[in-house]
Amino acid sequence: MNESNQVIRDAKKLGLPKMLILGVQHMFAMFGATILVPILVNSYFMDACGEHPTRGLTVAVTLFCAGFGTLLFHVCARMKVPAFLGSSFAFLGGFSTVAHLNTGIYAGMSANEKAAYACGGVVVAGLLYVVMSLIICLVGIKRVMRYLPPVVTGPVIICIGLSLASSAISNASTNWFLAFVALAVIIAFNIWGKGMFKIIPILMGVVISYIVALIMNAAGFTNPDGSAILNFSSVASSGFVGLPPFQICKFDVTAILVMAPIAIATMMEHVGDMSAISATVNKNFLADPGLHRTLLGDGVATALAGLIGGPANTTYGENTGVLELSHVYDPLVIRIAACLAIIISFIPKVSAIISTMPSAIIGGVSFMLYGMISAIGVRNVVENKVDLTKSRNLIITGVIFVCGLGFGDGLTFTVAGTSITLTALSIAAIAGILLNIILPGNDYEFDESSDL
Repeated sequence: MNESNQVIRDAKKLGLPKMLILGVQHMFAMFGATILVPILVNSYFMDACGEHPTRGLTVAVTLFCAGFGTLLFHVCARMKVPAFLGSSFAFLGGFSTVAHLNTGIYAGMSANEKAAYACGGVVVAGLLYVVMSLIICLVGIKRVMRYLPPVVTGPVIICIGLSLASSAISNASTNWFLAFVALAVIIAFNIWGKGMFKIIPILMGVVISYIVALIMNAAGFTNPDGSAILNFSSVASSGFVGLPPFQICKFDVTAILVMAPIAIATMMEHVGDMSAISATVNKNFLADPGLHRTLLGDGVATALAGLIGGPANTTYGENTGVLELSHVYDPLVIRIAACLAIIISFIPKVSAIISTMPSAIIGGVSFMLYGMISAIGVRNVVENKVDLTKSRNLIITGVIFVCGLGFGDGLTFTVAGTSITLTALSIAAIAGILLNIILPGNDYEFDESSDL
């Protein structure tokens, strides 16, 4: 890559209007998946309790947590890492388990109160990140990274992208024409775009395909299943200004035992995400500002989110895909996106309008973003010269792929009467780390001065 011609590390030279547009692009990239988490979680509590929670995990609270959590992460990471923190899907199983608890204090408990106890478990999960950050700070990054060489992190990054592929297909299949329009526009602007348009292909894909959706909706077209392409009912009923319905969490050992252990898995995913971002922007963020600082930021953001009734946060692969496509690596652009998310959380009308975006458009955009994540993983393996002629490396890589892609619903087991679910990516990361420890021939040395 010719950085002097293609990469922008200081977005200020583009001017404020262009930086705002780039921030909007990152916000759109994270929006669909981020607001999906509270929608799914509330459906769990509605199914289990027969009532829909009106506070706690709402879109407004989730957007606030994503935006403010991202800013906290950047402070902890010394403003160096261009990462956006959105809602984590890894904790969905935990929320579902808490929603269906009907013994002890949970017998007859309302949906909102159960959600509050689940969020208490999220707080403890975030604190586990902080503990791990302290351990890494004490023992040193080199000792930790010996267990996380490129032969482990590279395949895990590949799995991150590939594991999301079914989500892209599922969304796109609601209206393949709109999905194709979004994908085609992104490719066209990325390949043939000039000037500013070349670095905002995602935003152009969203805007142009949404305009097409408006035209189709006005002309009377529907989705293949007969549903309306656009539904503005939620826009009409929402206000212009409103405080997000925060809900202070509650603590109980049972909910904590359900939610907190998930942090072990998501910390593995965090390492993979940091490796992916490092590989994308050609800077070794595991060394500078350090894995301990990024873990701290992720943990503090997650703990705060749980405290005020939001879902756990995690670094978002969608935004890593945007970095790869736009070649604008300035973390300031991510912080602009975070501020926009916070502002929108106080404007229900805007949030509702953005929520009308058809799933097919999100699917079309995801085709590009998720594929980019896997491509970054391949590049990580190649650039670090992982020798796949060695049986040891082949075994580790193969097992990671099978675990990461084979355990579609994760792995659920019971400990002391509590159901715990490990996501497929967590299983893949744990399997890769264990094999790397057990199999002879680990000669990897982490170079703190090198780029990834």
